[in-house]
Amino acid sequence: MDRLVKPDVKELSIEFKRNEKCFATFRLTNLMHTMTVAVSLTTTNPSLLSFTNPLSTIPPLSTSSFTLLLSKPSSQPPLSSPLDTILVKSTVLPVGKANQDELRRMFLKSGPRILKDAIIPISFLGPHVVEFLLTPAPRKLDISFLLAKAISGCDESQLSLLLRSAAKCGNSYFASVVIDAGANVNHRDSNKLSVMALAVQSGNADLIEILIDSGYLIDNSVDWLLHEAAGMDRVDLLEVLCFSCLEIDLNSADKNGRTALHVAAIYGHLEVLRFLLSVGSDPDVADCKGWTPLHCASAEGHMKAVELLLDCSRYVKYAVTKDGQTAYALAVKKGNSELYDMLHLGDVWHRAATKGDVDALKSCLAEGVEVNGKDQNGWTPLHRAAFKGRIESVKLLLSYGAKVNVVDDYGYTPLHRAVEAGHVKVAMALVGHGAKENMKGLNCVVPMHSESFKKHLSLVSPLCEKKERA
Repeated sequence: MDRLVKPDVKELSIEFKRNEKCFATFRLTNLMHTMTVAVSLTTTNPSLLSFTNPLSTIPPLSTSSFTLLLSKPSSQPPLSSPLDTILVKSTVLPVGKANQDELRRMFLKSGPRILKDAIIPISFLGPHVVEFLLTPAPRKLDISFLLAKAISGCDESQLSLLLRSAAKCGNSYFASVVIDAGANVNHRDSNKLSVMALAVQSGNADLIEILIDSGYLIDNSVDWLLHEAAGMDRVDLLEVLCFSCLEIDLNSADKNGRTALHVAAIYGHLEVLRFLLSVGSDPDVADCKGWTPLHCASAEGHMKAVELLLDCSRYVKYAVTKDGQTAYALAVKKGNSELYDMLHLGDVWHRAATKGDVDALKSCLAEGVEVNGKDQNGWTPLHRAAFKGRIESVKLLLSYGAKVNVVDDYGYTPLHRAVEAGHVKVAMALVGHGAKENMKGLNCVVPMHSESFKKHLSLVSPLCEKKERA
């Protein structure tokens, strides 16, 4: 006979609970019909894993229970790779009984009468084991094997909480394993914070994709995922969210009424602003205080962000907050003087050029206005002064470096605008400063008064040709 007793388990699983008494029970059955059997139970880690009754006797065809327990409560499960094991030894006890000392002496001897009936692996289950494995565990451990064992002892609610822990850590492998085991990817805590929000906060783009592929359902009323990614300056996360999660609302507002574009503007995250605008975020949305993204960028002094937002919506700079402040007013309030030109001086500058107000032009120049700043149609002040025939303004602008051959959004130079309006003296002044009649790349758009345009152009063309020959 190759063994005397039979265990009722092939592997003994202990539910581990941090700093609590942990134990597991299994049974051994005596296979002998007439003889009592003595058994010895030992573990490969006796300092941590021990039995309440390591030496015992089992009557014929009877079954006895044995309890294995952790020697003392611990904050960490005693994991090992390979698993610790229980060694079950047995021998026939002809006299039918023996005391502990006699049993101990009996199993100290080796020989054919002492049988090794079973080797039982010991595994640890439960969420506390999984959480331990989520931490930087010793590398000698086989994490994937131990994780599979530990998860088998978790129910759905525990798995969902473990998924949150994995998402918070940004561990995509653990997240995949617990999702496959039955975790709810749409689990939210009492504050409605989703697993996806934790994944975004962790900065793991792969994990975000895993959650989306696993059926995550976005709630645009509480899921401010784009806001999180925008605040972190993570365009890669925004790309995954916008291109993989089709239900996401680009203009969803947080509790303050701010969109992700507001957040990017506050931090001055230029690449994030460019991306959000490229996929359809609205630069004109105002928050609960009436602030647009431009107000936010202006208040924080982010010049490049202000410039980009103005390019997307030139009229938004005139929008006022609920307390009546423009973006320019906020820039002044915060002392961001480098923004004055874009937000206000440029307007004064253009109006002065249109009216021919030389004194106002000089005042703007003294404040550092951009000489060649364009309006919403691509017109520079020189375009405006030329079109209105303001010869003195034209001369002043040229003296301060105004570009004479710059084109507007329709492809026209200040010379073309002067000729179109019939201002020959202005046209001659422009030609004298190098203006060209024919510009490469000029859009083939004929002005509304095309006959008038041709008539006045015929007066200026000889001047252009004469200058070219000179």
